[in-house]
Amino acid sequence: MSVRSNIIKRLFATALIAISSLPINAEEVILDRIVAIVHDDVVMASELENRTNDIYARLQESGTEAPPREVLVPQVLDRLILERLQLIKGARVNLRISDADLNQALEDAAQRQGTTVDRLTERAHQRGVTLASLRHQMRNEMIIAKVQEGSINRRISITEQDIDNFLISEEGRSWSSPDVNLGHILLSLSSGAPRDEVAEVEQKIRDLYNQLQDGADFKNLAVANSMGQNALSGGDLGWRKTEQLPSLFIAAIENLSPGQISEPIRSDAGYHLLKLYDQRGSVKRLVVQHKVRHILLTPNEIRNDEETLKEINDLRAELINGGDFVALSKEHSEDIATSLSGGELGWSVPGQFVPLFEKTMSEVEINQVSEPFSSQFGWHILQVTERREQDFSEDIKRSQAHNILKRRKFDEELEIWLKEIRDEAFVDIKL
Repeated sequence: MSVRSNIIKRLFATALIAISSLPINAEEVILDRIVAIVHDDVVMASELENRTNDIYARLQESGTEAPPREVLVPQVLDRLILERLQLIKGARVNLRISDADLNQALEDAAQRQGTTVDRLTERAHQRGVTLASLRHQMRNEMIIAKVQEGSINRRISITEQDIDNFLISEEGRSWSSPDVNLGHILLSLSSGAPRDEVAEVEQKIRDLYNQLQDGADFKNLAVANSMGQNALSGGDLGWRKTEQLPSLFIAAIENLSPGQISEPIRSDAGYHLLKLYDQRGSVKRLVVQHKVRHILLTPNEIRNDEETLKEINDLRAELINGGDFVALSKEHSEDIATSLSGGELGWSVPGQFVPLFEKTMSEVEINQVSEPFSSQFGWHILQVTERREQDFSEDIKRSQAHNILKRRKFDEELEIWLKEIRDEAFVDIKL
């Protein structure tokens, strides 16, 4: 569509709204005006005004002092221009957001804010934003997010060496070490204490250990006997990162389960007993894996969402009646990466697929064909052929480290990419 066509279309729509809202005897209609031309699209003054007012309302809601309009308006216009550039990129590759995905996004947004969609809509109305405008804005945000993801991910490379370097760094060790909730009893003993004193303290710590093994209360014994700084609070050390503990303590609790007591430990400060109350974080984790395959159909200009759903339902019926999944996937699936292999996705890894795909995969019976479900990629049906339990502790840790590094690089690259597309774009500001 040309710039001229876009301008005429937007002005015509604005004029109709303006005319319909005026009294019958009104003599003058004030049309909207263009504030920026962005490639073959335009930003209208009404958009700039509405977005500026919405931001002021949000700032007021949060109690944040708002900058003067002469400062805020250029910033808002620049944001609208960047949004338009990204939406243009999305349109060029036919990026679409289905109503189902949009509804789910609204639900998720409401849940994150601890409210309901109705309440979210009500708040928007209070800021002068209609439900249609809210949905339109959220749909655009989802398209922009996908454009950013597709554009930036190509620029990011996280190597196995990057992950190794992160995990052995001070930050990585602290991040990856589990949290432990510990109790501590200390019987002080100087490093140069005579043998009889050492023997006496050693016998006492052994007696305390035996009492604890017989069910004595750790905190009561700590208050009565410990010489540690936390003795009066029952020896409670609270939650600590394992990495932050003395190496002697780390070794002592390594093989303990919650509720267990360590053997007595000798250090330069004396004898210690530790109780592991609880543990969280990087511990052994068994994960259910699924060996899964799927068929994907994507709505397009020829086949709309409803027709796509009908077609994938027909494929499911054929499979239920004995059709060959591999053959049908090769013939019909529009997932280019997997169709040639019969839709095979291999063994799943936690977080590998979008939430609805993972939910469906975990609920469907072995060798059954799932009901059709929708994601941002289109309509899927899937079949799980095997399930197993695997210890993914190390894999999950490395995957999480990969995500941390990727988020950092993503944020860095995003700023560079946004500047690049802004510098390369044809933008004519009319303010």
